[in-house]
Amino acid sequence: MSPVDIVQVQLDAYNAQDLDRFCACFAPDAVLGDLNSSVTHEGIAGVRQRYAALFAEHPENRADLLSRIAVGDVVVDEERISRGKGAAPFRALAIYTVKSGLIARVDFVRE
Repeated sequence: MSPVDIVQVQLDAYNAQDLDRFCACFAPDAVLGDLNSSVTHEGIAGVRQRYAALFAEHPENRADLLSRIAVGDVVVDEERISRGKGAAPFRALAIYTVKSGLIARVDFVRE
């Protein structure tokens, strides 16, 4: 599976709030962080913990892909995030590094 393919599978699982399918896209030692800042979650357990909480808190959560750039093993998605009724949507960048067909790192930028 190409880097773009695995990122798209992950995005589809995110929008379906399918935690198992979502986590299956990540390497066991994956890390999440804020761009130019510290790592916020480590390992598949950290990824699962973060997104289980997010899906529970925002059952109407959705990310709409605005644009995508891919260079080698790096995929950058610009997304419009909607949390649900009453919450203002916001833009975000997700910068994915893919290794051996799985997401190894994601760095986020939120507007």
